[in-house]
Amino acid sequence: MSTPLAIVGTGKMGSLVEQLAPEHGFEVRARFDVENIAALSRESLNGAAIAIEFTAPAAAPENLRRLAAFGVRTVCGTTGWYDHLPQVRNAVAALDTALVYAPNFSIGVNLFIETVARAAALFAQHPEYEAWGWEIHHSAKKDAPSGTLKKLAEEIRAAGYTGLLTLSANRAGAHTGTHEIGFDSPADTITLRHTARSREGFAHGALLAARWIAGKKGVFEFREILNELGRSGAPSAAP
Repeated sequence: MSTPLAIVGTGKMGSLVEQLAPEHGFEVRARFDVENIAALSRESLNGAAIAIEFTAPAAAPENLRRLAAFGVRTVCGTTGWYDHLPQVRNAVAALDTALVYAPNFSIGVNLFIETVARAAALFAQHPEYEAWGWEIHHSAKKDAPSGTLKKLAEEIRAAGYTGLLTLSANRAGAHTGTHEIGFDSPADTITLRHTARSREGFAHGALLAARWIAGKKGVFEFREILNELGRSGAPSAAP
């Protein structure tokens, strides 16, 4: 039996989530975009107690609070709103529901972040190495650097690396997304890179999180639950 799902944000990611939802056992019962989000209510959710939110930074905090008020467990793929995370966390806790958020729901990207953090801890012991982060995304992407590149930089610092770290971002064409982290010394260069072949990896990750969140309480970052998702994995995505 399919689980009712609401989609909040019907852009490229929301549309792809809707397309792939049946593969993960979901039936999309409600859709909300900028034109009808004001109509969000228990009735308009049409039985959906789980939602996936891909909107805009300015809209996300209020969307998340409203969904929590209706008892909806939510997966949020919007970035750029994390200054409001403490207030959203308090709302979710007070209303006894759940939220999973991430700058990126690709399983590969999250494994890449873990890999970069471990590498940074090693390079932190060798001050001759300086670091850089670079990315390229499609020209319609609004934030530069992206939430993912900012997260990579945050994890590098959290791992104890205190040397030079410069970030740069390019936006062009229809590029799905490449993130690169490098460490350079007078003797050599080490480069770590993740390239997305399509947006499907992001959508499958969000849907996996939506399956996981059923019955949960609290606020979680996607990386925190990645091991628990374990071998279930996302269905194979064609390039």
